[in-house]
Amino acid sequence: MSNAYFNENVFNNKKAFIPFLTAGYPSLADTERFILKMEEAGADLIEIGIPFSDPIAEGPVIQNASTVALKNGASLDKIFEMIENLRKKTNIPLAIMSYVNPLFKVGYDNFFKRCQGLDIKAVILPDVPYEEKGEIEEIASCYDIDIISFIAPTSNERIQKIAKDSRGFIYVVSSLGVTGTRDEITTDLNSINEIIKQTTPTKTAVGFGINNPIQAKEISKYCDGVIVGSAIIKIIDKLGSNSDEAIYNYVKEMKEAINS
Repeated sequence: MSNAYFNENVFNNKKAFIPFLTAGYPSLADTERFILKMEEAGADLIEIGIPFSDPIAEGPVIQNASTVALKNGASLDKIFEMIENLRKKTNIPLAIMSYVNPLFKVGYDNFFKRCQGLDIKAVILPDVPYEEKGEIEEIASCYDIDIISFIAPTSNERIQKIAKDSRGFIYVVSSLGVTGTRDEITTDLNSINEIIKQTTPTKTAVGFGINNPIQAKEISKYCDGVIVGSAIIKIIDKLGSNSDEAIYNYVKEMKEAINS
């Protein structure tokens, strides 16, 4: 059921473009507006990052965005209120990216119940390893929400193990290390994708480091979707609340590149 949702609404016989935003950077009103611009430009699923004080998987660009968002009062409750308002304007598929601490603080049941009410189908938790996701996944599944698995460049056996248990889609990490734009991505994504495809029908989306249309087009040959975060945050770093047009143009260009 869960994979069927993503197949029909996100991937749907095309390459999906999945942009990321840090909620509340520079403000929650801006985040809501930027999401609508991304949808207008052709985004297939939007990943909303919950700002956190110790984002261990993030590079300096997204770390800074989190710091600013927290200073500006982007609490979990206010983020959910923003999404509730957003849902009056769009049904675009949404995923939440969070560290586990904010979920633990409000209670897993409360968190996933709120997500279900806002039609959020996936949650991404970069600090929860495969071996420890069982308890959270069990609760999430009660609310028809998928915990998205990460697969990094690692052993074939581990790739198969994680892929076999995957739900929703698989987040393939393009490079070891933290998030951030990279001039070159040298990981053998084709081999990783082949192992995944031999193990599961779950769709794959590659993230970490992708920032321009040439990279996106090349990487999309080996996966079903492309995830971009830091490059979009850099646009907001430069233009702040006036980023609407630049974000629209960037998302449109990237979407066209992966489907050309």
